[in-house]
This record gives sequence, structure tokens and C-alpha cells, in this order.
Amino acid sequence: MGLKLLLVCGLALLMSIPALFVFALLHDRTNRAEEVAGEVSQLSGGRQTFLGPVLAVPYRVPAEPSAEGKPEGRNSDGVLFVFPVEGSAVAGTQSEVRSRSLFKVPVYTADLSFKAHFDLTGATDFVPPNATVDWSRAELVVGAADAKGAKSDIVIDAGGVRSLAVPAATVSQVQLENSDGPRGVRFPPTADAGQLRLFGAPAPFATPNSRFDAAATMKFTGAQRLAVLPFAKTTTFDAQGTWASPSFDGGFLPLTRSVTDKGFSAHWAVPFVARGVPAGGTSDAVASLGATALGISFVEPANPYQSVARSLKYALMFVGLVFLAYFLFETMARRRVHPAQYVLIGLAQIIFYLLLLSIAEQVGFDLAFLISAAATVGLISAYAGWVFESRKQGFIALVAFSLLYALIYILMRLEDFALLVGAVTSFAAIAAVMYFTRGIDWYGVTSGDLPATSEERV
Repeated sequence: MGLKLLLVCGLALLMSIPALFVFALLHDRTNRAEEVAGEVSQLSGGRQTFLGPVLAVPYRVPAEPSAEGKPEGRNSDGVLFVFPVEGSAVAGTQSEVRSRSLFKVPVYTADLSFKAHFDLTGATDFVPPNATVDWSRAELVVGAADAKGAKSDIVIDAGGVRSLAVPAATVSQVQLENSDGPRGVRFPPTADAGQLRLFGAPAPFATPNSRFDAAATMKFTGAQRLAVLPFAKTTTFDAQGTWASPSFDGGFLPLTRSVTDKGFSAHWAVPFVARGVPAGGTSDAVASLGATALGISFVEPANPYQSVARSLKYALMFVGLVFLAYFLFETMARRRVHPAQYVLIGLAQIIFYLLLLSIAEQVGFDLAFLISAAATVGLISAYAGWVFESRKQGFIALVAFSLLYALIYILMRLEDFALLVGAVTSFAAIAAVMYFTRGIDWYGVTSGDLPATSEERV
């Protein structure tokens, strides 16, 4: 029996090989789902990032004179970005799920409005001392990650003038820093990830040391994530939507939030000292805002691939527990189970994960788990009744394996306590095996076969 237990443990380890093939299949299906999500996202505008009104003013730095007094080299041109002193953003989103084949992607339509107050006192402090600032070409610019998502013209109100934004003449786009989204949430890669397209309107009212207010409205579609950059020295952002499972991420978390079955609402406030970006500068100052974005990710509440992957991580443990249960049945029923029969039981459990993956793509993880677990538990319990030729043994197996697969489901739902529950369960299983096998003669020999001790000879 001792050798048999070692053999059973070895067979449990052997089942890791087919489990790896299931992992490979899961990886392939996950990649396919990400490809489809990327395709749908691109058609809907993708992960959108928005920038509120910022003033862009071109400047020129003359070439340094040579020893003879003639200019040496060429003039260098640049763009001065001046952030508003105070700014606010409001976003309202309507969400839906779009499907392609078996795969689903959350998309949204967002109505955004921005308000900003500018104070240009000391704005030229952010350009080189000998630079010439061309205020006649100043423009107010706003930004969006993907212009294909625009559903209406961008309207900019400033200086008593209402204008429709066009591609910015000063800088057409900026590459944002660290704008990939939240950690732990996988998004499909995009070729233009992190790029911010700029759109502007002339700002003839912008002069040195002037003060004015500006506002902008826009309507965009997007997919999976919406983010607003803290475009002012002090920025507030209010968002609400109909998605019931948002994930708030980015450089700052909301001060207040509310999430219900009908949607969400959240409020951010980012003061100047927390933003960590100067009040003005070159396009690098705008790019650095990417790390401080105020983001909302529209996460699927029950991603079947993540749930199946989590359950597969415990495959070896649960195969081993089922093998130990059969070993206990074997010892108590005094009927041998062939190693080939253990292999069949292990393969049935591996096929459980294939059933779970394939059905979860169709009907979701919860119902798929119920169907797959019922089929697998019924099969291996009936097999126990056939092997031991006992309906009682089959019923005991049905109860034991039902509890075991219920435990698997609990582990999938208790993410924070999964390790604790798994460890306690494994300990309890080993303790049960020790208790029920305490009277087994592991050597398989009787006392008469052992050599006599010195006391017995005397």
C-alpha cells in the first residue's frame, strides 16, 4: 500500500502535463479575444484620453551670433504651453456591450465639457530668455486620443468667440508618458497607444499678462477606458455613467465614488502641488500629464478567461485530492484500483477544464461551471460505484466530490482568500488521509514475517 500511495502521487503529478495543454489552449483563446477587442475598439475610438483647454503659443529662439557678429546656425522654433490656473471637467457616459463572434467588448459614448480660467501673468518665464513669443499665432488647444471617435464638432468658447476646433497648427500631436492604463487589467495593444491628437482655435485675445475664461464641449465614442488629463494647475473632474463595474485608475483615485447596479459616479480633485507638472512649458510638460491621468476602465465583471485561468492554477491540487479520495475508498473497501483507472479519473478532471472553457465562452463562467462540474462529478462518482461495485461507495463519492468542486468555485470567487482557503483545505485533506489510514500496514507484511527481536528470542 505504501508503494501504491507513492504511485498515486506520481500519477497526480503526471496529470500536470495535459493541464499544461489546457493552459496553452486558454492562452490562445485569450489572445484571440484580445485581438477581437482591439479590432472593435479601433472602430469605436479605442481607449480615449482627453485634454481640456490649454493655450499654445509659438516662439522662436534666434541663432547664437558668431565671433564676427553673424548668426551661427539656424533659428530654433518651439511651442509654449500654458495651463489654466483652474479647470474643471465633466463627463457623462452611456455604455453598451458589442459582440463579435463569441467575444464581447464594452464601448461607450461620452459627452464632455471643460471650463478653464487663464492668467497669463509671467507666462513667458517658461521660454528661453532670448526667445520671441508670437502671440498673434496663439491658439487654444484641446486633445483626444483618437479622432475617429468624434461624434460631433469640438466647440471652443473663449474671449466671447465661439469656434469649431480644427487640427492644431502649432503641434498636431503629443506622445503621452505612462498612459497604458491600470496595472492588472489587460488591454489589447494598439499601434498608436499613448498618442494625443490636438485640436485648436485661434486665441487673438491671449496677450501677455491677460486673464480670460474658456470652455470646450465634445462628444466621443470609445472602448474599455476613458481618461481625462489634469490640464489645469488645480483640476476637478466629475464623471458618471451607466457601467455597473468600473475600475478607477490612473495617477489619482477619486475623492468620492458611488457604484450601483445602475451605474457609477465619481469626483476627482487634483491640486497643483500634487500634479507635479509646472504651470507651463514645452510639449514635454503636456506629455508628462499622461502619468497623472484620471481614468475609468470599463471592465467586464466576469471575464471567463480570467476565471478559468484562476481555476487551472489549482488543477494539480484538486486532481491530487480526488486521487487521495479514491485511495481512501480503495483502502476502506479493500478492493484494488488499477493505475490505469486513476489515469482515467485524472483525464476526466482535465476534460472538466476544457468543458468549462468552451461552455463559459457561450453562457458565462457561473453557469458553465455548474454544467461542467455536474457532469464531471456525476461521471467520477458513478465510476467509483462501478469500480467498487457499491452504490453506497458511489453515493459517498458523489457527496465528497460535490463538496470538492464547490470548494473550487469558492476559490474562484474569494480572490483575496483563495490561498488561505486552498492551504487550509489541503491541510485538512492530508489530516483526513492520515486519520483514515492510521491502521494500515504500509509494508504489507505480518508480524510473523518480521525478524524476532532479542527479547522475543529470550
